Amino acid sequence: MQQKTKLFLQALKYSIPHLGKCMQKQHLNHYNFAGHYYNRIKLKKYHLTKCLQNKPKISELARNIPSRSFSCKDLQPVKQENEKPLPENMDAFEKVRTKLETQPQEEYEIINVEVKHGGFVYYQEGCCLVRSKDEEADNDNYEVLFNLEELKLDQPFIDCIRVAPDEKYVAAKIRTEDSEASTCVIIKLSDQPVMEASFPNVSSFEWVKDEEDEDVLFYTFQRNLRCHDVYRATFGDNKRNERFYTEKDPSYFVFLYLTKDSRFLTINIMNKTTSEVWLIDGLSPWDPPVLIQKRIHGVLYYVEHRDDELYILTNVGEPTEFKLMRTAADTPAIMNWDLFFTMKRNTKVIDLDMFKDHCVLFLKHSNLLYVNVIGLADDSVRSLKDGKLVPMTVFHKTDSEDLQKKPLLIHVYGAYGMDLKMNFRPERRVLVDDGWILAYCHVRGGGELGLQWHADGRLTKKLNGLADLEACIKTLHGQGFSQPSLTTLTAFSAGGVLAGALCNSNPELLRAVTLEAPFLDVLNTMMDTTLPLTLEELEEWGNPSSDEKHKNYIKRYCPYQNIKPQHYPSVHITAYENDERVPLKGIVSYTEKLKEAISEHAKDTGEGYQAPNIILDIQPGGNHVIEDSHKKITAQIKFLYEELGLDSTSVFEDLKKYLKF
Repeated sequence: MQQKTKLFLQALKYSIPHLGKCMQKQHLNHYNFAGHYYNRIKLKKYHLTKCLQNKPKISELARNIPSRSFSCKDLQPVKQENEKPLPENMDAFEKVRTKLETQPQEEYEIINVEVKHGGFVYYQEGCCLVRSKDEEADNDNYEVLFNLEELKLDQPFIDCIRVAPDEKYVAAKIRTEDSEASTCVIIKLSDQPVMEASFPNVSSFEWVKDEEDEDVLFYTFQRNLRCHDVYRATFGDNKRNERFYTEKDPSYFVFLYLTKDSRFLTINIMNKTTSEVWLIDGLSPWDPPVLIQKRIHGVLYYVEHRDDELYILTNVGEPTEFKLMRTAADTPAIMNWDLFFTMKRNTKVIDLDMFKDHCVLFLKHSNLLYVNVIGLADDSVRSLKDGKLVPMTVFHKTDSEDLQKKPLLIHVYGAYGMDLKMNFRPERRVLVDDGWILAYCHVRGGGELGLQWHADGRLTKKLNGLADLEACIKTLHGQGFSQPSLTTLTAFSAGGVLAGALCNSNPELLRAVTLEAPFLDVLNTMMDTTLPLTLEELEEWGNPSSDEKHKNYIKRYCPYQNIKPQHYPSVHITAYENDERVPLKGIVSYTEKLKEAISEHAKDTGEGYQAPNIILDIQPGGNHVIEDSHKKITAQIKFLYEELGLDSTSVFEDLKKYLKF
């Protein structure tokens, strides 16, 4: 059972796409969403129905390699001739710290997705889809399969690759930086590879082989950010392309997932709180799909398969079989989230007087300090008994002195049950090196503490996330981390709701704010059902059109609705001209209303009042969040340094080490 549990959880971790306004450009396609759920909902095992049993397995299809996000050529520790092996009795935590300290930190390079199948590795090299023999993957000896420039797109990149079982075909989804639109090309593999077909607006896709050894491509079609149709196609002499499923409920979307052993293709139909799964036999892909469990409101489940058994991960019921996996270091490797959090809270920590009552876990890495701090979610922020424990993660240099005088950058998200992203970003590292404190507030509405943590911060509990954010900042200040005049806040997409709400409710806590593609006009957006995501997101924000309670509650926190004449922090907003997820119109309206309120406040205050700077930077293109935009990164850092009156010369010099300007 241990191995089955491990297999299933690893498979599910890389299976399901981000939802809603939170989606941003990710080169690894749809492999992130389940990572926020897989270790927080319960596992059950079911045997397959008789009609699906006793069939031989088909050969394993290629799977994306999920572990490579950065080029590792420059990240390997330099092994000294006199380097000593780590002591066997060294604490596992100390081993990690020691290894990190030997690892160079220069020249991180983001690379594209790659797939290993058979004896080949498929990946993008320059502007081409290529493959090389597995043992030659790090050399320049590769075969060009397709030139992306044939599509006449501006700076295209490969978002996802799937190889047919017997390597007769390879399918690749291609996108550009400034658009969410995609094209799926099918390349026939031969002595002279040739593009066999192309399909627009493909979301997810998988290969199976039918009874006659014919490769069948299943794919979903996305229109206006809505993914409701499933197609299947064959190529060569027997070309077929047919739609065989359409989801009629506009609040749901559809994606495909091939089980880890490639035995079954699952059609997953879900919204924010409910899911339904249909199973397609990988050996009989033309047969009608089999329903696993009809959708029930509030029930989420995902399906995996191994050895004629289905594994169903669900958020309801009691687990029937579950064993805690342990590594050689006796550290839990796979477990449910509640147990994991308990373990973290009981972890022995290095004594740090400033955090002795609030410290959960910290990791010392070279000259950085990583700390999980517990904030309090009640207005008084006085005692643990009065409020909710809210985790924060704090980074700063260990040799920093007088932290109260250091600049502080707060990160927040708090929506859709998604964890706050803390992945490596060059600009974050250079800020820490330049003396900044980075704090990540894992407020309610996110997914860090499980499904209930999300439920406690959505619909008519959205204000909990705002209370958490306010309490976290006050706790940081109270514990000696920075001060309001040096405190800044950053958020993107749906995180803009809490950031904008804080600017209205407690502007004195902040000096400056940077927002990217922020969701700021919740009320008007959720009342406009013509927008592509409104119906899909009713479970997160509520339905103000038909529910007066929801409407009145949204009015209490909606950033646009609560702008008033008062002093605000300076705000820098990056928006995208053709963003379908957060329309530009709402951002422009918010900016204009904010400027009017500031002007009115300035008149009432009189001469000598220094009004905050409100900057709206509109970028071309139709993407939602462009994480690697050098122009955006430099503009935001420049804004923060100018607002705090800091010298930015050294930080831009350091940034050149990581970004290729």
